[in-house]
Amino acid sequence: MSYDRRTVLRGSLAASAALTMGAAASPAQALRGRPGAAWGVQAGDVTASSGLVWVRSDRPARMIVETSATESFRRARRWHGPLLGPGTDFTGTTALHGLPAGEQIHYRVTLADPDDPRRTGEPVHGTFRTAPAGRRAGVRFLWSGDIAGQGWGINPDIGGFRAFEEMRRLDPDFFLCSGDTVYADGPLAESVTLPDGRVWRNLMTEEKAKVAETLAEYRGTFRYNLLDDNVRRFNAQVPTVAQWDDHEVRNNWYPGQILDDPRYTEKDVDVLAARAMRAFGEYFPVSTLRPGGREGRMHRVVRYGPLLDVFVLDMRTYRNANSPGRQADDTTGILGAEQLAWLKRGLSRSRAVWKVIASDMPLGLVVPDGAVDFEAVAQDDPGAPLGRELQVAELLRFVKHRRITGTLWLTADVHYTSAQHYDPARAAFKDFAPFWEFVSGPLAAGGFPANALDGTFGPDRVFVRAPERANVSPMESPQHFGEVDIDGDSGELTVRLRAEGGAVLFSRVLRPGRVGQSRG
Repeated sequence: MSYDRRTVLRGSLAASAALTMGAAASPAQALRGRPGAAWGVQAGDVTASSGLVWVRSDRPARMIVETSATESFRRARRWHGPLLGPGTDFTGTTALHGLPAGEQIHYRVTLADPDDPRRTGEPVHGTFRTAPAGRRAGVRFLWSGDIAGQGWGINPDIGGFRAFEEMRRLDPDFFLCSGDTVYADGPLAESVTLPDGRVWRNLMTEEKAKVAETLAEYRGTFRYNLLDDNVRRFNAQVPTVAQWDDHEVRNNWYPGQILDDPRYTEKDVDVLAARAMRAFGEYFPVSTLRPGGREGRMHRVVRYGPLLDVFVLDMRTYRNANSPGRQADDTTGILGAEQLAWLKRGLSRSRAVWKVIASDMPLGLVVPDGAVDFEAVAQDDPGAPLGRELQVAELLRFVKHRRITGTLWLTADVHYTSAQHYDPARAAFKDFAPFWEFVSGPLAAGGFPANALDGTFGPDRVFVRAPERANVSPMESPQHFGEVDIDGDSGELTVRLRAEGGAVLFSRVLRPGRVGQSRG
């Protein structure tokens, strides 16, 4: 392990100690001290010349970021960040611009007393790599989703969220978190007895004992994952590209929904979603969700050099209501008309060798919502496109006729890992080029059996690894994440589906410059 990695680890251990001490300290003791950043640091939406750095303070403070090419911080560049206060739950994000491409950036965050800038806390260190300006260096990233779900939270007995430490050791360029980053609708119990008699113990907080409804409860849900040492170490070393799905708000939600769930006193999902998105923007460094920013949307494109553009979708905010999905005319679909137009423009203008479409839900996997409604795109009818499938068909047709090369779909959501190849030769809808969709998850949640396939777009499940029963705990079944490795010389893209413990379950090499990708 290199010297800069040791500094990151020391900073994480110091943060862990501060969290433990802070929980026991009295308010008077805390007020006499200096601003602390015990929740660690994280970076996000890194490009060849820019990135975001995040921190949370334990009191009002001014955020100061220093960046350097070396760990010694000689010739450091200083960035004056925002004033952190209760309006953002004492979180803050500082945008860094004019960074050198393809370089390891060392940064440290210092929190200063707003009334006395000489009173500062202990700096917290992090590092990330900017995207390369040329393609020779290649790109390697990981993806997964589904964290602290189905009643399985931070278990100290097994070392917490262990997959994060395994991912950190792979030292990727970035991590794509494909939704269900938290489970705001999934309260935890102190202990759960497993089928084999073993007992699962959860680290508990007040906010995780009930469903989140208030802004404070949503904030506490996002804060929960940062109690894990593995997560904080990972955040200090690997930048994240984050998106949301349903569990950041409530299971299977859609705009305009009125809940009949007795656990909720606030029944209007639109109110809950607004609170959740505000908390999401406070606890993840997202370029389009920065507090005080103008855009206020989840979907965006993160450009990672000439080899890769990542198109981050939002399949929640603009969707229509869940239904049987048999309507013959559907302009809203799962993306909404405006987001679909944005995606078409972005794909047609992209000059990257590979265009990863980061989808928070799968395309051809049947995801039910109750007895007759459907949650994702597929609606268990293998015939011509209907309902939300119409919008996907329009997009796939556009990609083919504009001869857009190098598209690849990545997702999580269904709590197992699989590889689907879509081909018009097998499909009811024929007007598209072949493509791949890869699923990887959960990262720290319950495992579930594989979903059925819908034949409209001709999916063939080339690989799957899934439990045989529902909600298998992380103590009983390994967690999953995926790896994408793009070779700078050839441009070939290798996808590896990994299991916690180091096993590569499945691997596929895709060649660049093709409108569609065959099975080989």
